[in-house]
Amino acid sequence: MRVLGVDPGLTRCGLGVVDGLGAGRQAGLVEVGVVRTPPGEDVALRLRAIADRIDDWLDRHQPEAVAVERVFSQANVRTVMGTAQVGAVAIIAAARRGLPVALYTPSEVKAAVTGSGRADKSQVTFMITKLLGLAEPPAPADAADALALALCHLWRGPALARVRAAVTAAGGGAP
Repeated sequence: MRVLGVDPGLTRCGLGVVDGLGAGRQAGLVEVGVVRTPPGEDVALRLRAIADRIDDWLDRHQPEAVAVERVFSQANVRTVMGTAQVGAVAIIAAARRGLPVALYTPSEVKAAVTGSGRADKSQVTFMITKLLGLAEPPAPADAADALALALCHLWRGPALARVRAAVTAAGGGAP
């Protein structure tokens, strides 16, 4: 399975693509990068630039799923708004292609790749480097976070899909 991870941010949006076979199996790096937009530029132009780059990555890598960091409340409302807007751009780009989208909280991602939902950024980066067998840690942290999102989905996504299918088959709503 190929997964695109998106660590949304208006100034720096991390993108990472991994290939893998599922939980506990070796995964490989396809590409990692960061989309940067100038803070002083109009927000509409910044969102369009990010959307264009995400579209490029989706076209080039043809992922089977997209994992996006779920926005959580922070003290800085401007940061939350920008993060939410970029997350929505990624979700729409995936939906236009009929790709499944999974949203994960930062603690879910940290727990998936480090074993602790309270891991710091350096621990996440260290584990991503080891798990993907990289010679150098991905930088900046947004790039490592995007790869962590992709790995989280690679390992947890199939189980979540089975749970959703079972709930739907039983006549319930989506969990």
